[in-house]
Amino acid sequence: MQEEIQNLKKKFETQVESAESPKQLEELRVGYLGKRGPVQTLMKSLRSLSPEERPAFGKQVNDLKQRIVRLLEEKLGAVRKKALEMKLGLERIDVSLPGKRRFSGRQHPLTQLLDEASSILSGMGFSILDSPEIEEEYYNYGGLNYPADHPARDMQDTFYITDRKELLRSHTTAIQQHAMRDHQPPIRVVSLGKCYRNETISSRSHVFFHQIDALYIDQGVTFQDLLATMDSFYTQIFHQKVEMRVRPSYFPFVEPGMEIDIRCTTCLGKGCQLCKSTGWLEVCGAGMVHPEVLREGGLDPEIYTGYAWGSGVERLVQLRFSIKDIRLFTENDLRFLSQF
Repeated sequence: MQEEIQNLKKKFETQVESAESPKQLEELRVGYLGKRGPVQTLMKSLRSLSPEERPAFGKQVNDLKQRIVRLLEEKLGAVRKKALEMKLGLERIDVSLPGKRRFSGRQHPLTQLLDEASSILSGMGFSILDSPEIEEEYYNYGGLNYPADHPARDMQDTFYITDRKELLRSHTTAIQQHAMRDHQPPIRVVSLGKCYRNETISSRSHVFFHQIDALYIDQGVTFQDLLATMDSFYTQIFHQKVEMRVRPSYFPFVEPGMEIDIRCTTCLGKGCQLCKSTGWLEVCGAGMVHPEVLREGGLDPEIYTGYAWGSGVERLVQLRFSIKDIRLFTENDLRFLSQF
């Protein structure tokens, strides 16, 4: 049997040396070490040997098995190395080909304008004050002089989280009572961020948007201060003198109230889809802080006056870059975003 083992070893060494692929090596492994292979046949023949012969013969068979496994592994490594060298030899680098262009990340256009607005308003003396996006009903409505039956409180306009006690803020104006309760006049603060309203999504409106809301309270604050602030802000945000118009309007938290319109920068006042063919686009609601709101904040309206205004960020970006559809800001289309 020792001669049989030696012959089997030589035969395997010859075959493994001539193998040229992992598939051929796998076939050899199964052929020699499989259940029906010669190594298993030798192991079974141990039963026919005497107890004295079994240890020496068993060691020889085990050595054969280990050598077969080692030679298979060595040959497989050599075959793979040769295949890799051949593959690398076929590859060529064409130095005349243009390199791959790398695109650097950048801020979203809304974030860019928010940062710019923060810088402008900080330069005008306003402090940036954060307010929560999940707000109590009191700060969003009750403390801002909204009547109990005001339509804005209805479920069709507001995203309520709990039973009409907590909600997603519908405007950054919710900062007013926070500011008056946490600070003493003079109060000059601005809040920027997301707002949420249950509206139909269209080219001009969305269920969430961004607002800039400013509040200034002190002794002797006048309507003229408000108009001067708005004129300075919009001149800087559009990098040019813009044409504005003021229309009387109603907001529960200001008295008197007004709306600010900007002449449409897309059609230059001729009328288009963005401005609904009016030539103007509303960008801001504003007015003098209502006396009841001042009282609710613990301030005497006989001593203090103030103004408040809120502006939609999406509208400002639309006007600035002549963008006709507000939905583009949330679609994450790199063809659109890479232009800014």
